[in-house]
Amino acid sequence: MRKPLAETEYIEVIDRMLYDVAVVGGGVAGGSAAIFLAKAGLKTLVLDNDKGQTRRAWIENHYGFPDGVAGPDLVDAGQKQAQRLGADWQIGQVVDVVRGDGQFQLKTEDGKTYEAKQVILATGAAMALAEALNLEFTDGREARYPRVVKVDIDGRTSQPGIWAAGILAGASAHTIITAGHGAHVAIGLISELEGKRHVQHDVLEKK
Repeated sequence: MRKPLAETEYIEVIDRMLYDVAVVGGGVAGGSAAIFLAKAGLKTLVLDNDKGQTRRAWIENHYGFPDGVAGPDLVDAGQKQAQRLGADWQIGQVVDVVRGDGQFQLKTEDGKTYEAKQVILATGAAMALAEALNLEFTDGREARYPRVVKVDIDGRTSQPGIWAAGILAGASAHTIITAGHGAHVAIGLISELEGKRHVQHDVLEKK
């Protein structure tokens, strides 16, 4: 059992914004989830350690890039898009997630604390946080990722309020698929909040 927050820590936390959703991980899965969440009007936080494997990739098979795309460019474009839609994007390594009274407290390595009503884990192949949360795991389909977080069709984990997206949740490591899975999980979360299946669809303005 974790120790209760010290009084000074508690004061620091309650002065912070309460986000609707905190996305842990700023790769293509987390970034895509943030885009959909922010577009839907949710107060969205992304906590990104800026160390994702996509930043080391050259990608020839991501839809919409006929000449290929550098991983860093793809990640940076997702960040800019999420921020344009209203997401708060912070660089930080999340080291602990604690369930509080109706929300989660997320602590980063540099001592900062954030609060959110729900959490999406999009940490790629990094399993430490999911393990610390005692999430249920299952067998993965890819040899590189033999153990993944068990989720339902919309990305819910075994812990209420915690969702998982991308490689962590068993999605294929191809960026086009992890991006789609991040969006899929975000839609599941938004739909749960709205009580109906959420659809985001805009139309071109007539000239």
